[in-house]
Amino acid sequence: MIEVQGLSRAYGEKLAVDDLGFEVRPGVVTGFLGPNGAGKTTTLRMVLGLDRPTAGRALVHGRPYAELADPLRQVGALLDAHAVHGGRTARGHLRWLARSNGLPDARVEEVLARVGLTEAARKRVRGFSLGMRQRLGVAAALLGDPPVLLLDEPVNGLDPEGIRWIRTLLRALAAEGRAVLVSSHLMTEMALTADHLVVIGRGRLLADTSTEDFLARHGRARVRVRAVDPVRLAALLLGSGAAEGLVAEPADGGAWEVTGAEPERIAALAASAGVVLYEIAVQQDSLEEAFMRMTADSVEYRAVAA
Repeated sequence: MIEVQGLSRAYGEKLAVDDLGFEVRPGVVTGFLGPNGAGKTTTLRMVLGLDRPTAGRALVHGRPYAELADPLRQVGALLDAHAVHGGRTARGHLRWLARSNGLPDARVEEVLARVGLTEAARKRVRGFSLGMRQRLGVAAALLGDPPVLLLDEPVNGLDPEGIRWIRTLLRALAAEGRAVLVSSHLMTEMALTADHLVVIGRGRLLADTSTEDFLARHGRARVRVRAVDPVRLAALLLGSGAAEGLVAEPADGGAWEVTGAEPERIAALAASAGVVLYEIAVQQDSLEEAFMRMTADSVEYRAVAA
């Protein structure tokens, strides 16, 4: 597993990571989320020994990364899909990585096939699209068949088929018992892929919980209602409904979104007032909506609306 313990990193007076602690367990896809500038990439770099912590430590299998024997067999990582020599072919790039870690050339062909780059193996990387570079980066991460994987924004540049492929791949790798840590800004994908979430903001830990519990705690549930007579429904919700503690907001299509009551209570209130409903449904915030609400105070770069 990966263990992050009291990890901090300062750049001058700016504290990019502040006393961060969490674990990434085997058999689980852990989503690593946070606004831009939250410290995600800095944290991943410290786990991989590329940046030195100001305080605390990051361990893989109970050791700092620099102390691992045959690191490519222990940890696979993709931090920057562009960090590849453009003059090399895809096969050549993977072969020098394999030989530097005592891996057979046959393994190169296996990972090229797994990421769908067999036909492009002889092409030079400078001609690759971002999506192809991402696939090559994933191939390099898988080269040593490692039990731990760290991937930073692996779906950037992928088409819909590629996004679905990486989602299936990550879940399959976790099902094999690997610890998978993946950073992404695509909340829809994280909702479909991650079993567990670690959320940070301004370098500090904001949440460390299952995806289901995160949605239950930070997502907002509301009841969407529509009536045959929208005027009478509005009067009911803003009148006697408000007096009973219901909070109603207008929504699209003449509907209202109501919080403060279960759908059964809202239906009974409408029936007692003779308001005929033709839609009543419980709606739950998406992961994106819950994430935006939870991290609203931790956004470092915020544009001003025109």
